[in-house]
Amino acid sequence: MTQTPSFRSDITVELVKHSASDTDVLWAARVSTAGEQSIEELSKDPERSKGLLNFLMRDRHGSPFEHNSMTFLVTAPIFVFREFHRHRVGWSYNEESGRYRRLEPVFYVPGAERRLVQRGRPGKYEFVPGTPEQHAVVGKVMEESYRQAYAAYQEMLTAGVAREVARAVLPVGLFSSMYATCNARSLMHFLGLRTQDERAAVPSFPQREIEMVGERMEEEWARLMPLTHAAFNANGRIAP
Repeated sequence: MTQTPSFRSDITVELVKHSASDTDVLWAARVSTAGEQSIEELSKDPERSKGLLNFLMRDRHGSPFEHNSMTFLVTAPIFVFREFHRHRVGWSYNEESGRYRRLEPVFYVPGAERRLVQRGRPGKYEFVPGTPEQHAVVGKVMEESYRQAYAAYQEMLTAGVAREVARAVLPVGLFSSMYATCNARSLMHFLGLRTQDERAAVPSFPQREIEMVGERMEEEWARLMPLTHAAFNANGRIAP
């Protein structure tokens, strides 16, 4: 069956399951000084809890932030995952396989808001908006390339070539999906590098597409662990 490529600029992140709350951090931290405590005991003094979380973050006592778990379903272009997989400590991944299933023809084309032009030298540069003509060229060239690549992929599949061989012609702009599981500490390391924020003590210059993933993950995490998230921001967005 011949399939027609489709194009999109959005990236999706869905929180599919979690065991994550501020009390997980408090429970892990206080066992070292007060022994095992109930959730009710931990919740009695909110200001004390905020103070402890801030102390842990400020003085970089990191292990209490590992006693939780979040699993996200990320749908993004393959080139995003190539950057993502540099984050190995505290992360687990399972990505869609091109060996065992036929890959769908969904490809990434930057939206009109995506800055296209790099200005300056490596290590000291900025991205600025492209002209309408540049956006038109990007869209035209990418779509033509994607159509040609997917037609070649389908031609080989039709000829009986194995999926794991035929996929070699597909570009990194192809959308893939993966489950990514992390804890709050590993997520903070990711956000410190892959998001740009004026509160950050250490500047970061992420590629926009992976920053979009980070922004959506941070929204979910902030909802689950608001006190931990606030302490992260108050202490320069540096992971403990």
